[in-house]
Amino acid sequence: MDQHLEVFVKVVEKENFSKAAEELHMTQPAVSQYIRTIEDSIGTRLLERSNKYVRLNKAGEIVYHHAKEIIALYTKMQSLVDDLTNKASGPIAIGASYTFGEYILPHIIAKMQEQYPLITPSIRIQNTKEIIELVKTHQLDIGIIEGFYNKDILNSEVVSKDRMVIVAAPHHHLLSNNEEIKIRDLEDEIWILREEGSGTREAAENLFQMLGFSPKKTMEFGSTQLIKESVEAGLGISLLSSWTIKKELANGYIGILNAKGLPFKRNFSILTHTTYQTKALQTFVETLREYLADPQKNPL
Repeated sequence: MDQHLEVFVKVVEKENFSKAAEELHMTQPAVSQYIRTIEDSIGTRLLERSNKYVRLNKAGEIVYHHAKEIIALYTKMQSLVDDLTNKASGPIAIGASYTFGEYILPHIIAKMQEQYPLITPSIRIQNTKEIIELVKTHQLDIGIIEGFYNKDILNSEVVSKDRMVIVAAPHHHLLSNNEEIKIRDLEDEIWILREEGSGTREAAENLFQMLGFSPKKTMEFGSTQLIKESVEAGLGISLLSSWTIKKELANGYIGILNAKGLPFKRNFSILTHTTYQTKALQTFVETLREYLADPQKNPL
């Protein structure tokens, strides 16, 4: 692959010629020459330079975006060729939305590493909308999201169901008896929700639509852990995945409300950009399926 693209991307990400040269084990004049060469090839300047910074201009933004895709595609191509003769090994870029990425993925990676130590995973945790975009632009080999992606540009497959429950502080008045909670009682509560673009937020909105009400007051937090702490403190109630609350339930920090229509179930889906998969990616998917199918692990 043309090393000029790698050098250009590194300079952009480090925002500094010297730091890029150090990481690439090159001299600064050599890095500068690579940048001049690629700018001459493109036919315009790509970077705005000063003594304090190196920044992309409009043309540079276009080249950087496509350079990242080209590098990712080249890496995937090389891995596929290597797989013809080698065992499962090499890099795999995995992305996951927050619920899956923070509460399930670490256990799958640990299991895979025990059996396939030559696979070197890198992990990105973003919300569902951002993971979809990263897979589409070849920045990730695979994405695991909450919900289902139904557009033709990516391969999408449901791999598990996620059991969603309404949680409250253990001393919450709606937990005082085991009777089924009325919809109007839920409508009057303060609901703590994830941000727009989150799969958990989408699930909560689908639940509201299914039950036919809108909360009178909501709060928006960008972290599941923060939501759990807030629920435990009595700030409000929330809809969360059973995967995320196993420790809190076991320790009695929060409780589950008995409401009509619950548990609410959504999908966990995997996204890939191509049907051609490296052995490393195939191995990860197989490990993921085995873990999710284990009844001792899955809280369904």
